[in-house]
Amino acid sequence: MKIAFGTDGWRGTIAEDYTFDNVRRCAQGFARYLLDNDNAGKGVVVGYDRRFASEHFAAAVAEVMAAHDIRVHLTQGATPTPVISYSVVALGAGGGVNITASHNPPWDNGFKVRDRYGAAIDPHDLKEIEALIPPIEEVKRLPLDKAEARGLVERFDPAPVYIEHLKDLIDVGPIRRAGLLVVHDAMWGNGARWLERILGGERMRVVGIRQERNPLFPGMIRPEPIPPNIEACQEKVREIGADVGIVNDGDADRIGLVDEAGGFLNQLQVYGLLALYLLEVRGWRGPIVKTLSTTSMLDKLGEIYSVPVYHTGVGFKYVAPKMLEVDAIVGGEESGGYAFRGNIPERDGVLAPLFFLDFMVQTGKSPSQLLEHLYEVVGARYYYDRIDYYFSPEEGEIVRRRVREARPESLAGLKMSNLDTTDGYKYSLEDGGWLLIRFSGTEPGLIRIYCETTYEDKVGALLEEGMRLAGLEPERGG
Repeated sequence: MKIAFGTDGWRGTIAEDYTFDNVRRCAQGFARYLLDNDNAGKGVVVGYDRRFASEHFAAAVAEVMAAHDIRVHLTQGATPTPVISYSVVALGAGGGVNITASHNPPWDNGFKVRDRYGAAIDPHDLKEIEALIPPIEEVKRLPLDKAEARGLVERFDPAPVYIEHLKDLIDVGPIRRAGLLVVHDAMWGNGARWLERILGGERMRVVGIRQERNPLFPGMIRPEPIPPNIEACQEKVREIGADVGIVNDGDADRIGLVDEAGGFLNQLQVYGLLALYLLEVRGWRGPIVKTLSTTSMLDKLGEIYSVPVYHTGVGFKYVAPKMLEVDAIVGGEESGGYAFRGNIPERDGVLAPLFFLDFMVQTGKSPSQLLEHLYEVVGARYYYDRIDYYFSPEEGEIVRRRVREARPESLAGLKMSNLDTTDGYKYSLEDGGWLLIRFSGTEPGLIRIYCETTYEDKVGALLEEGMRLAGLEPERGG
């Protein structure tokens, strides 16, 4: 079968197309890419998540790399994606491989690749790697025990160096001493016990839920930190009277937040809050990078603080290169992933909640008070929602054609001001809001319809308009 790389790399269904043979083929394609670009001599970091057999797929990658005389730094256990990515930089490696499907359904797994900066590899180079993937008959492999005996594979604990690195970015002492009560929901994934490890030991109390490994991710379709998946965290916050709830996705590169009343702070609100924290509390100045699927509040903050705001396509394969190019203070996307200057240009679901907790401590405000403060700064309240819709292969081309040919002059009574087709179809509206229709880059057969508006009563109507533009029934979205 032909393996096609999408956002970050390749994802597939375990045992159907995501097999050991196909993972080894991907590994050889990446090994050839590293050799061709003179990065192989610096070695490669290989890590993995808590999904089914991820540690064994990671070992298969290590065997292929070792067969090409590329030294492998193999993580000792399941590790948050940002920690794996930072290890690439800390060890001076030429790149990284992460066995994870992030927030995909439990039957999927993935093969993510990173460059020497620990960042997502740009689309051009992803295609280059894809073109180097050979048939299984051409794959070279050195058994793991022999590779370890020859010193080509070394297991390591990436945590201590990463935690030491955090000291350059944030002083966690005030957070530890603030006496906050925090619920941390790991969603059965890689973020388990990381906040407790970093913040425990003083007046801070972290109550962990869903910290165990469970590759089925019970109670959710996929481990994504959005409703309804966060209900367990919301209930725990209300039960114990916590100050805030923090939710990680399956590989801990994204976050969701729950306020002190158990309400959900959506991903666009969180990005606006994190940017405001850096600008207002930390006094950072520099560009902001955002995907076209995230909040217009960032553009408002750019105007207010006189910093440029760059828009990219969806995915960190676009965000990371732009962050490096312009030396951005922050980059992020709608799915809850945020990256920061001084760290890797990669989503970091360990650092982001530390910044948010510091925002609370430094201002003395609760999450809901911080949100009200953000709205005061940008001069309006913003409302957001999203529909995910799975269509059949038979519907696929019809849906794509309908969206491609649609040219509305207004949506839900709001005049259109612009159509951006950089990545999907984004209709900008007269109130500063927008509607985006986009086909997923990681899950075939999935269309996402997003909107943000300053009119709370128009959110549902805008999403329905998006469904109708695609020729889909609004009640079938979810």
